[in-house]
Amino acid sequence: MTDTKRPILTPPGGKMKVLLHSCCAPCSGEVMEAMLASGVDYTIFFYNPNIHPEREYLLRKDENVRFADKHGVPFVDADYDTDNWFARAKGMEWTPERGVRCTMCFDMRFERTALYAHEHGFPIMTSSLGISRWKNMAQINESGARACARYEGLSYWDYNWRKGGGAARMIEISKREEFYQQEYCGCVYSLRDTNAHRRGQGRKPVEIGVRFYRPDTSVD
Repeated sequence: MTDTKRPILTPPGGKMKVLLHSCCAPCSGEVMEAMLASGVDYTIFFYNPNIHPEREYLLRKDENVRFADKHGVPFVDADYDTDNWFARAKGMEWTPERGVRCTMCFDMRFERTALYAHEHGFPIMTSSLGISRWKNMAQINESGARACARYEGLSYWDYNWRKGGGAARMIEISKREEFYQQEYCGCVYSLRDTNAHRRGQGRKPVEIGVRFYRPDTSVD
């Protein structure tokens, strides 16, 4: 078990009202608890039209809702506008992970989050996406900064949620809460490529809705 002591967080400019874009419960669990421990007044914004199929989307969202309800955190459930996402991804279907398709995806999700922040008086916006070791943090932060730059008075909080034991606590919380453990990034192209990689290793394809974190299991 790692040390659960967290640093005291202070959002940019000391403004304690934050809109948190959340991609899933495992990634946001540590971010949520860290902000609660620091007295940050935050709301979750769930806008992830990239997640496919719909069953996978609902599993991820429902786990996030469950954890938010446990802590009494407001949860905004945005539209699942998949047609818009596929339209923006057109021509990028075969680009690699962390490439231009992922940049488009982050931009789309953060643009919607920033709009909500602007319309509802949030001076700070951040995201749980960067805590995952599979993501390019610079790519995420650049998208967040671009989205916030559209609105005067709105800043993107590019805090490194992995540091200070955050990445380890992310796994501990996921095991403690027995969150659903997704096995691919989220989009249909990620699922395709993950399954192709598994076939090359002689492994079975992803089974949606089957795998959950457990306190006594290792994480790959």
